[in-house]
Amino acid sequence: MKISSKTTISQLIDAYPFLVDFLVGYHPKFKLLKNKMMRATMGKMATLKRVAGIGEVPLGTLIMGIATEIEKQTGESIEIDKESETESFTDTTKIAKLKAIILDLHKDVPFENVKKRFDELIADVEPMEIVAMEEQLIKEGMSAEEVKRLSDLHVTLFKGVLDERDIPNVPDGHPIHTFLRENKVFTNAVADVNLLLQQLRIDNTLEKLNELKQPLQEAIDILSQIEIHYQRKENQLFPFLEKHGITAPPQVMWAVDDDIRENLKQTREAFESKNLQSFLERGELCIEAIGDMVYKENHILFPISLEALEELEWINIRKGENDIGYAFSEPSVDWPNATSDSSDAEDENQIERDAGLIKLDTGQMTVDQINLLLKHLPVDMTFVDENDQVRYFSAGKERLFPRSPGIIGRKVQNCHPPKSLDVVNLIVDEFKAGTKDNADFWIQLKEKFIYIRYFAVRDDEDTFRGTLEVSQDITNIRSLQGERRLLNWDVE
Repeated sequence: MKISSKTTISQLIDAYPFLVDFLVGYHPKFKLLKNKMMRATMGKMATLKRVAGIGEVPLGTLIMGIATEIEKQTGESIEIDKESETESFTDTTKIAKLKAIILDLHKDVPFENVKKRFDELIADVEPMEIVAMEEQLIKEGMSAEEVKRLSDLHVTLFKGVLDERDIPNVPDGHPIHTFLRENKVFTNAVADVNLLLQQLRIDNTLEKLNELKQPLQEAIDILSQIEIHYQRKENQLFPFLEKHGITAPPQVMWAVDDDIRENLKQTREAFESKNLQSFLERGELCIEAIGDMVYKENHILFPISLEALEELEWINIRKGENDIGYAFSEPSVDWPNATSDSSDAEDENQIERDAGLIKLDTGQMTVDQINLLLKHLPVDMTFVDENDQVRYFSAGKERLFPRSPGIIGRKVQNCHPPKSLDVVNLIVDEFKAGTKDNADFWIQLKEKFIYIRYFAVRDDEDTFRGTLEVSQDITNIRSLQGERRLLNWDVE
């Protein structure tokens, strides 16, 4: 067998099963290889180059160690690819060259002018290298909006190589399995809408639109479920990627998600008002954007997520998914099941309850009582500490906005889409400076009128300790007139 930087863990372990124990003992970060599920999923995608990067060990040293172990156990002489002996596990030169090409394209340099440079680099590009390139662009001052503007071009450039990568294969019930299952449904709906739009382009009449009304309505309803898919991605998956320093994909993808939301809204409005020309234009933009996002998720976001996150993190993501919901149905399997090596792992976000009383300024309550009180307040509350980290949100029965445990410990700036960051930062900065104490907003959310208020939280010495967000449905409150001094449940 010949070993190179492109040899995958799966190829090695299939040929030499004893390498599992060798690698687990080689570096603490390789202990995940003990888990069969991880070997079955990431093992097929993780090359030795990436594994060396995870362990931050020289690639050549790792390959030589593996070859020596194989020879020791089997007597077989292993051929090592000569270039791999000295290849860096993090090819910073390649990333720098990729970045330079992308910058040229952002400056509208014709692709033909950089094609030769690009072809020399593209052959073995990894999803994580694309992410590293975008991370550097943002860190060096390029806005997430600008990266978003040409993100489709980035993916188009790398599509040939990405198409050769297998879409992750994970067990039923795993968060990525659920995302992939939903993406299959969205892909089919996009194809259905595209065929229907083609018929409308041929016969551009209201009569034809009425004829296709039912299948179009069904397909649009399916695509509208993408909102829940995106909420789970943004509120559950993104926070864990950010903890590993992967911030560019969340920033860029969230901005694109918002564009898709707006396009989908306008597509539906044009369809319902029978504005045929607008429906054709908006519908085409909408399904193209959704299809592109499905591709980016399947070929970039999900592979890098599986590579970066540990199983305990996936377990915590899974536990928080029910708080947001699913586009079509809950996972059919309760993952992780009894066969998972980490099925009994502790939830690192769980807070141990104290049975004793806690003394407050005006009374004493148990932790259970405080928790129940906060859950039963007729408002949604979120508390962000003085370091801009989310510390708490109320878990009432009927929430106005989606929240999940994944946001705990997350920077508040990362909990909002890029277009809202200026307002978020302005409020927090004014609160910290002591120039403002509150900020009020109100919006119409379908049939509900929502009052959103932000309060600066200060201690007895007037020191800023955080920000409290309180949201309330005041639809019924706005309609109150006169007085009610007697109990009358019959009219509730």
